[in-house]
Amino acid sequence: VQLQAFGGGLVQAGTSLRLSCAASGRTFRSYTMAWFRQAPGKEREFVAAIRPSYSTTYDIDSMKERFTISRDNAKNTIYLQMSSLKPEDTAAYYCAASNTIITSTLRYQSAYQHWGQGTQVTVSS
Repeated sequence: VQLQAFGGGLVQAGTSLRLSCAASGRTFRSYTMAWFRQAPGKEREFVAAIRPSYSTTYDIDSMKERFTISRDNAKNTIYLQMSSLKPEDTAAYYCAASNTIITSTLRYQSAYQHWGQGTQVTVSS
């Protein structure tokens, strides 16, 4: 599976942005897909994941209030709808895919075999 993330940009605090991640391959629907992000000088962190069953997991509850992960299997694409953006959301956002993941490892980078190149989101105050 090859992944390509796009949709990032420079936005003002309080606005919304939707990231997309397009995947190649005919087995997309069997993959758990996730978004991670990495801010300057910080480690990459889990944002959200969506399973083949469409069930979702978010890093923390407050993130769930502002971010929504979704998938469109017909388009081999996942999305991350972000609202009420804050300067601390500034980061490179990466999509990832795994077809062997289990719930207990959902938040770990090592659980994902495939990664996109990242798309930069910069939120100005």
